[in-house]
This record gives sequence, structure tokens and C-alpha cells, in this order.
Amino acid sequence: MSIDDRKLDVLRAIVEDYVATQEPVGSKVLADRHHLGVSPATIRNDMATLEEEGYIAQPHTSAGRVPTDKGYRLFVDRLSTVKPLSAAERRAIQTFLDGAVDVDDVVSRTVRLLAQLTSQAAVVQYPSLTRSTVRHVELVALGAARVLVVLITDTGRVEQRVVELPTEVDEYLLGDLRARINARVAGQDFTAVEARVSELTEQFDPEDRPLVTAVTAALLESLVERHEERLAVAGTGNLARYGQEFDQELEPLLSALEEHVVLLRLLGEATSPSTLRVRIGHENALSGLSTTSIVATGYGPDEEALASMGVVGPTRMDYPGTIAAVGAVARYVSRILAAR
Repeated sequence: MSIDDRKLDVLRAIVEDYVATQEPVGSKVLADRHHLGVSPATIRNDMATLEEEGYIAQPHTSAGRVPTDKGYRLFVDRLSTVKPLSAAERRAIQTFLDGAVDVDDVVSRTVRLLAQLTSQAAVVQYPSLTRSTVRHVELVALGAARVLVVLITDTGRVEQRVVELPTEVDEYLLGDLRARINARVAGQDFTAVEARVSELTEQFDPEDRPLVTAVTAALLESLVERHEERLAVAGTGNLARYGQEFDQELEPLLSALEEHVVLLRLLGEATSPSTLRVRIGHENALSGLSTTSIVATGYGPDEEALASMGVVGPTRMDYPGTIAAVGAVARYVSRILAAR
């Protein structure tokens, strides 16, 4: 059975009122608050149909109704119009993110900003190394037998490792190794780098190979580990305000926010920054999060998704406002990365 426009208007009103008040919504309240153009009796009939179709439900013995996951899904897909951010909100995003000094700072600022804008828990994945290319490798002598290996990606992400050498640092050898590494890997994506670096050792004299092997091994460790699980989380304290809405699921949700592998599954595969995903309640792949919703998207320069970001909160979420905030922040971060 298809839902006609009048019943859709009733559903929209129920969702908006319930999100705003956290109180089950009755027909009299709808008639008083919304200009639906029909009588309370007609609204009651429409609510009965919506309940029969599974879009709303009656909690306990309350006279009011609340949206179900199916109702929220229809609201998100067909009824919600994304709330435009105010000029002040847009300026705040720009001012806050423009102050970032590097990619780590961008991620740190982004996750705090999302949590503040949405009053939910925010999650931002660091730019994925598997989708990055090498900009430069720097080797810096730190002492008689220690070298700092610095890997810089095209997104500005920096990985550093300190290497304890089996021999003393030879500055000329270190300079030669730096030049050869960059000649082989600069501009290459990470899938090609390992083979190019592994071949280097044999090009050096036997007495120089211990140092070369130690440095290239550290570089390869940075590539192999890839830090895919590296995430920033902020705003978990916001969820305490919705404690009762998570039923018995607040503790599992807070545990999930500490497990980066679980969070990556919740965020899903990074998509184009212009594509947002909304997963509501039982749509989540993980059990125990049936009262949780996720709004997520990818970010990266030139519509190329390097990583994901999103917001986690209760199903009673301000979807239009949250979708607008996640989308706006993702677009702005993408522009920052494109300019680097």
C-alpha cells in the first residue's frame, strides 16, 4: 500500500515533534501544532494507517505515537529537506578549520567541530594510506646511531619512526639513500612502493647494507601497517544526554566507540564526499545497536574519498540538521586537502 501525501505530512509532523520533544505524539497535538488542513478525526485515521503499515508505533499505553525505524527511513528518503547552515555556522566552520596547521590538526579540529554542531558523538577516520601517494621521504640523523624516518603523503599526512642503527650514521650514505628512495617512491601509490624500496639494499656496498636495511625496514613498516584503524572520536559525553533512548544499548555503544575496527565497520567504506549514508536502527550491521543511527560520508580532494567521517547518535536524531552539518564539514575538509 502506498502512502499518500496527506499521511506523509502526518508522518513528517510526528517525526519532527518527537525529535523536538521526546514525547509520544497524539492526534490532538498534531492538530493544534500543525496546519494539516484536516480534522483531528482524520488525523487519527491517518495515524492508524501509518501504525498498521509499520511507520509509527504506540509505546506502552501512551495515547501518542512514535516513529519506527521504517518511519525514520521514509522521513529521511522522502520527507526531510536538509536544513541550510546559517551564515554564522558556515563562518564558524571556515574559521575553525582554516587554522589547522597539518592533516592531524585538520582531523582533530573536524571531529570536535562535528560533535559541537550536532550534539552527537563524531568519528573521523584519518586519510587512508592505501589511497595516498608518497610526496617525500626525509631521513634525519638524531645522533651517532639513530635516524628519524619521515614519510609525507600527498594529503599531508606524516608518519614518523625512529630507527636504532647497527652502525654509526654516515651522513654521505644517508644523503645518498634519501635521494635514491625519493627517486623511486615520490609520486607512487602505496601498492607500488614496497617492491621499489625492497630492491634498494642490493644496490649498496656490503658494508653499507646494515644501515640501508634498517632504514628501509622502518619505512616498509610504516607502509605495511598503514594505520587504517586510526580514528579520532569526540563528543561521547553528548550521548549521556540520550541515555534512556538507547534502552540497554548505551554501554555497548560506548564500547563500540572505543573499538576502532568496530567504528570503521559502522562508518562503512568511504564514498564520494557528495554522497551521504544514513543507517537507522536495525539497518546497522552490528547487533546491539538497534537504537543507534549513523550519518556518514567520505572526504578527500577532487571527489576522491580518502577516508570517512560521520556522526553517531540515537534514532531520535535531527536528521536534516545532522545531514547538513556532516555534508558541509566534509566538503570543507575536502577543499582544504585539495589546496595542500
